[in-house]
Amino acid sequence: MNIEAQINQRQFERISRTVYDFCGIKLNQEKQNLVKSRLTKRLHALNLNNFDEYLDLVGRDREEFSVMIDSLTTNKTDFFREMAHFEFLRREILPDLMTKTRRLRIWSAACSSGEEPYSISMLLHESLPDIGRWDIKILATDISSEILGKAHRAEYDEHNLTGVSKALRQKYFSPTTEGKYEIRPAARNMVRFARLNLMGDWKMKGPFDLIFCRNVMIYFDKPTQSRLVNRFYNLLAPDSHLFIGHSESLNGVTHPYRYIQPAIYLK
Repeated sequence: MNIEAQINQRQFERISRTVYDFCGIKLNQEKQNLVKSRLTKRLHALNLNNFDEYLDLVGRDREEFSVMIDSLTTNKTDFFREMAHFEFLRREILPDLMTKTRRLRIWSAACSSGEEPYSISMLLHESLPDIGRWDIKILATDISSEILGKAHRAEYDEHNLTGVSKALRQKYFSPTTEGKYEIRPAARNMVRFARLNLMGDWKMKGPFDLIFCRNVMIYFDKPTQSRLVNRFYNLLAPDSHLFIGHSESLNGVTHPYRYIQPAIYLK
């Protein structure tokens, strides 16, 4: 096998076009070295000599196609990442909801390894004194089967818990014999994980009271962002909120939302 396999412009453009058509992620030219680095590992694992052989395999093998998508999608997240969103949920949204309903539906889109939906679950447990009387479901989706497996296992290394206070660690995590920390059932039970391509078909009907889609649209171009946030709009209940990442903006994106504060929008 040629361990120095190179990726040429034609091959990179073919990969970039395939990824964009499937899941909307735009791999710009500066991502060529990243693509080469991550997919070279697949060439080694499969004993292939070059990227043309790999692309031929991807074209006929759905499992390897999924592995390629997993390899090229980024899964960086933390517990209580962008804390201002959780404070807004606790301070502004939940008190209003408590006067109207005991039913709550939340979608964590692009949930990665689970820190976001579990953070939402912990916050709800801390903020709703009568949570046992609520009907709450958190749908957590991601395109990566591998990362969803990690999310479903709900086991994290200690360094993953830097955003979790000591009190919350003691209340919602249990140490495992492998030296990890496992989310306890109370915080896990209201979360359901499912694989979903944001550019594909959506089986859920909604309506959702909150949608979190944070730090994924930075990989989409403006037309793709517009299509996505308008699809979210159709699944949100009236007077419900969309949260996006603080590194993201809907400026230049056609949408019907009302801006509330950075990265928070209202239907």
